[in-house]
Amino acid sequence: MSRATHPGACPLDCPDTCTWQLTVEDGRAVALRGDRDHPFTRGALCGKVNRYLDAVNGPDRLTHPLMRTGPKGVGPVSYRPASWDEAIGRVAAGLRASIDRDGPEAVLPYYFAGTMGLVQGWTMGPRLFAHLGASRLDTTICTAAARAALGSLLGGSVGFEPESIVDAKLIVLWGANLLSTNLHQWPFVQQARQRSAYVVTIDPLRTDTAARSDEHVAPLPGTDAALALGLMRLVRDAGAADRDWLAAHTVGWPELSARLDEWPAERAAAECGLDVEVVRRLGERIATTRPTAIRVGLGPQRHHGAGQAIRAICALSLVTGDFRYPGGGALCTTSGHHRVPLDPVVRPRDMPAPPARSINMSRLAAVLTGEADPPVTSLVVFNSNPAATAPDQRRLHAGLRRADLFTVVLEQRWTDTCDFADIVLPATMQPEHLDLQTSYGHHYTTLNLPATRAPGEALPNTEIFRRIAAALGLDHPRLRDSDEDLARQLLRDAPVSFEELRERTYARATGVAVGSAPYAEGGFPTPDGRARLLDPRLAGHGVDPLVGYTPPAEAADPELARRFPLVLISPAGRFLMNSTFASLPWHAGRTGPPRVHLHPDDAAARGLADGDAVRVHNDRGAFLAAVAVDDATRPGLAFTYKAYWARLSPGGTTVNAVTAVRDTDLGGGPTFHDTRVEVEPAPVELPAVETAPGPVRETAGPRG
Repeated sequence: MSRATHPGACPLDCPDTCTWQLTVEDGRAVALRGDRDHPFTRGALCGKVNRYLDAVNGPDRLTHPLMRTGPKGVGPVSYRPASWDEAIGRVAAGLRASIDRDGPEAVLPYYFAGTMGLVQGWTMGPRLFAHLGASRLDTTICTAAARAALGSLLGGSVGFEPESIVDAKLIVLWGANLLSTNLHQWPFVQQARQRSAYVVTIDPLRTDTAARSDEHVAPLPGTDAALALGLMRLVRDAGAADRDWLAAHTVGWPELSARLDEWPAERAAAECGLDVEVVRRLGERIATTRPTAIRVGLGPQRHHGAGQAIRAICALSLVTGDFRYPGGGALCTTSGHHRVPLDPVVRPRDMPAPPARSINMSRLAAVLTGEADPPVTSLVVFNSNPAATAPDQRRLHAGLRRADLFTVVLEQRWTDTCDFADIVLPATMQPEHLDLQTSYGHHYTTLNLPATRAPGEALPNTEIFRRIAAALGLDHPRLRDSDEDLARQLLRDAPVSFEELRERTYARATGVAVGSAPYAEGGFPTPDGRARLLDPRLAGHGVDPLVGYTPPAEAADPELARRFPLVLISPAGRFLMNSTFASLPWHAGRTGPPRVHLHPDDAAARGLADGDAVRVHNDRGAFLAAVAVDDATRPGLAFTYKAYWARLSPGGTTVNAVTAVRDTDLGGGPTFHDTRVEVEPAPVELPAVETAPGPVRETAGPRG
């Protein structure tokens, strides 16, 4: 028996991008733990990934290509096994038929962060479709609003160095439930607390993180910008605006200062549904505490005014001048620090890539039901499960059932989206292929090398696309690049080489040092190095050029509120990673069946008790859940965890049956947290649910 340990990287959609140690016996992964030497992982894996090998070794892995023989939407009974040659030939024929009939833009690749690996996720597939002239995918479904907002304000997705948060004296976790979604940042926060830092969580819900913070501020969903403007007003009036730093390193402060006259604490508190003294106390604390670090999560960008919200929150750190100090400033994502540009790899200079339209992935339900002209008649899905994760689920499923839509899905196990496929192709998982991982939560790049054999005939995404290209008769040499070739191309301008990563596995690869203040003297990645509190370019997008407040759409609609009085948000849970683990027994068992959390006042007004079966609905659709009555939320606000699969849920729908196809003010992102619903008793019984007094509590610290 051979036994060895191999380093690698977690591929999942999480800012932590952990480095792990994988133990392999006779070609099979048998144990997994966090890398104890990695400066950010520190030996810990989260509750989700501690059981990652359940997914790798699960009996439900797809091992052979499958072809549909029956109706769409009914599951595996409609499929038969096929050889790779037969399946790839059918894929090529289907794509060619769409191109010949409707032009190349009738083909849409649909992909996202099922793996964050750059090689398997963001190179060969997009390269093939760019060369074909297929519609280009605008990957909006997660961070589009933040990318657009940060690009406007700071010139890119940049911020303070996350390990340096230990030097902060005040830490504001704004819409960031670290214990569920950024676990490895929490020990650094705790280290700062040991040095007397005060921790405030701003979140509509009393999350795990809020419960463990020194203070919890719970504004109404979608009012983050109003709160930020009120806090800036208090900072200014206290004489704590860093006017010298603002004059040297920003544009637009005089205009923003004038706007703050309109935002006294009373107005901000009223807009946010907060006691005015809560706003005043927080403003005074921010005004008098240097450095203050604001860690911005992804929650604030899930409503209509998301772009302005991210601009306003991060502008608060510009007004205080906290970017001067190590551990100070704002951070939403570190992506802009990683010098690994995708576009030159997807569309190399020596490879033709005809101009093509862009399609917003968050609008897939509308695209497949009439919005696109010419219509999309071929859909190729990889690293994504849109039938579960995209908004307006009922309309989306109707589009996926179209008889004239040819759908190909690359997958590791049978998902909701596979139900609608014409061809299902088995894909490898992280221990079975080469990949390159950057991070949106720290400054390390990691190389993942294959360590185990793939089950059955599963192939890496890259190899599947190489075979599709060959079957289409495309002979450009760039469509034959190996995975190592692709990794080397990605690293061409990076401060670390492929050879170094092969030797060391990971390296700090951004040029930003731990303990530094990278923007102490400005130098933001804007043309003049100044942050833009006023950005005239935004007027062309219909957005106020000056940092301000755009209210939520449904949440702030009084007429809609009369019919659907509850605002519903759908945050991430502790044991599910988007839709990746929803079918695995351990993860599903720990998460439990779908629940909708109601404040006791809202439950009593509807005659509902803990565990009752309910129907959550609006004009778009409905889903079934059990009630969890607790005070983790506030009156008028309900929440349910995202990531369930429709095919495994009671009634065959999930929370995305009620979410809308609606764009954020900047970036074209989705508005999952800007949804109004009503909750009523369900006409059916649901599986028994063991409810808790609040969200499941996560633990933090090295383990494994």
